[in-house]
Amino acid sequence: MTISLPLAQKDLTFAVTRNESAVSDADRAAILANPGFGKTFTDHMVDVCWSEHGGWHRPRVQPYGPISLDPAASVLHYGQEIFEGLKAYRHADGSIWSFRPDANARRLQASARRMALPELPEAYFIESLRQLIAVDGDWVPTAPETSLYLRPFMFAKEAFLGVRPAHKVAYYVIASPAGAYFHGGISPVSIWLSTEYSRAGKGGTGAAKTGGNYAASLVAQAEAAEHGCQQVLFLDSVEGRYLEELGGMNIVLVTRDGTLVTPQSDSILPGITRNSVLQLAEDRGHTVERRQVSLDEWREGVASGDIVEAFACGTAAVITPIGMLSARDFTIGSPDATPGELTMSLREELTDIQYGRRPDPHGWLLRLDA
Repeated sequence: MTISLPLAQKDLTFAVTRNESAVSDADRAAILANPGFGKTFTDHMVDVCWSEHGGWHRPRVQPYGPISLDPAASVLHYGQEIFEGLKAYRHADGSIWSFRPDANARRLQASARRMALPELPEAYFIESLRQLIAVDGDWVPTAPETSLYLRPFMFAKEAFLGVRPAHKVAYYVIASPAGAYFHGGISPVSIWLSTEYSRAGKGGTGAAKTGGNYAASLVAQAEAAEHGCQQVLFLDSVEGRYLEELGGMNIVLVTRDGTLVTPQSDSILPGITRNSVLQLAEDRGHTVERRQVSLDEWREGVASGDIVEAFACGTAAVITPIGMLSARDFTIGSPDATPGELTMSLREELTDIQYGRRPDPHGWLLRLDA
């Protein structure tokens, strides 16, 4: 459905309230020395309101802290919520950059359309990131392969128990320093094949970045952990034959002739990292195929030697080599597999662009601190 946005093109001027209890320089340095992922948060957050009659209004940067919600807030009852994930990178000269934030802005808009939420203009999305970095830029780590993870999110806050799109919505951005995803070197992961659960159904919300999709994956993720696997792979919900995606990452297979094959369906989240990796592969002259990929094709391809690499990709880990797929009655690959040559080469190229270590031929980087 289409939701009208009165005042959607009106300029937003952010009010800034500094956190009087901000973390000290020494304490922040200690956190950044070993930040983990999603465990600690910066001193401030962005807060922008939307209402049916007022459009986007009251933009502000304020101290990070609890959000007050009415018990009848729509999000608590009907799950009308979306989010995004991207990173801020510290380059060697100290500047702070983001990677393809315009693509994140457009994906947030697509998620909003699916979840009957208002679409945040792309310029507002970018400005919200810049405003947060303006006050919390010191939280962007400097150690190799570290970053500041940015989490924009939007939810229905109207206190109303009727089943309809909410007339009041909140948009926030919070940030969390993120350490290197792989410690002690990059090792292929083992993934578990879920045959009992589906991540999303045909015509559902699989292509939207909404919390319900991730909630639906948790029981299968727990099952994967019980079988010694780090991630879970879902199949399509109609035939149960075709690869979809992992719990939080897209999947790519590499054939013997260097072709990259990735599943395509209307219930797969359009991954920005995946699209970037595939573009870099095409730049090198590799063929890229976006199509249905059956489990049998992967299984038989590995057995025959036609499929030689597999990897998962997403914002957090960038590219993760896949060593083995485990199912109840078979396996594909080996837990002792080594990372694929093309997998690692593409990972190096992409991270070098993100951290400013090599040229950015597609203009994907956007400076946030200027």
